[in-house]
Amino acid sequence: MQTDSLLLKRITEVMTQIKEISLEDLLKKMNESTLFFLIDVRENFEWQKGSIPKAIHISRGTLELKIEKFCRDPQADIVIYCGGGTRSAFAAESLGSMGYQNVKSLRGGFGGWVESDLPIEIPR
Repeated sequence: MQTDSLLLKRITEVMTQIKEISLEDLLKKMNESTLFFLIDVRENFEWQKGSIPKAIHISRGTLELKIEKFCRDPQADIVIYCGGGTRSAFAAESLGSMGYQNVKSLRGGFGGWVESDLPIEIPR
């Protein structure tokens, strides 16, 4: 039980430090062809089952090591998602501490995307 309390406390703390983006706002951003990085931080086995179109896959465990390969600009618009929103919240916090200033976590994650019956891409 103590572990759950510590985790919930940490998640609550992280959620006060990051910004989230709604599914509707992400769709608007995509439809307007706004320039931004969409990063999927799920594990490889999750990615292989499908992703949001045009997402870049960088698993959560390697995000800090690989982010600059894709995005060096600390002012870049970045949207991060995972399965439900927790890992992406931690990822957004971490990128913020690295100096990235415009990072958002997708509220509801890939699960919310799928529940809304939106299209997915299957990697080859």
